[in-house]
Amino acid sequence: MLTKLLSHETCAACRSCCQFSSYDIWSTPVLNEETRPKAKALLPDAQFLRKGEHAWVFRIQQFDADDNFTCPLLDPEQGCMLGKEKPFCCSIWPVQIMEIEGKQAITLSPLCKAVLQQPFEEILTFVRSELAEVIFAYADAHPEEVLPYDGVSPILLWK
Repeated sequence: MLTKLLSHETCAACRSCCQFSSYDIWSTPVLNEETRPKAKALLPDAQFLRKGEHAWVFRIQQFDADDNFTCPLLDPEQGCMLGKEKPFCCSIWPVQIMEIEGKQAITLSPLCKAVLQQPFEEILTFVRSELAEVIFAYADAHPEEVLPYDGVSPILLWK
């Protein structure tokens, strides 16, 4: 979805979007009714926690020595095991949909160094013209996948 901003090669070389600390565990991938069964088939021992009526996150039970963990769906050689069927939040990352004081906003994760090297106007134009409508429609249909505002991600667009 973001290949106009980031190449597959750039993302594959980094994969910071698939790494989490215990501090940002709230932002792990949200699996909906379509993606959860596929994840369960790939990872039969995986456990999930409900995030809403139609959403789940992985139950993370092990962190490494630095208090970090990697998304269980990340294959070190192939990338996301779900491929093009990855969770919506993953397909739009580093763009995010967040709620700020009851309003939806599209934000940009400050953790993606590659996208932050792009001119801000190019990012904003791309989001407005190609992503905003899709993201806001998805958020309306899947409100449990909207993240609470983290206080640091730049706001690109308000609904």
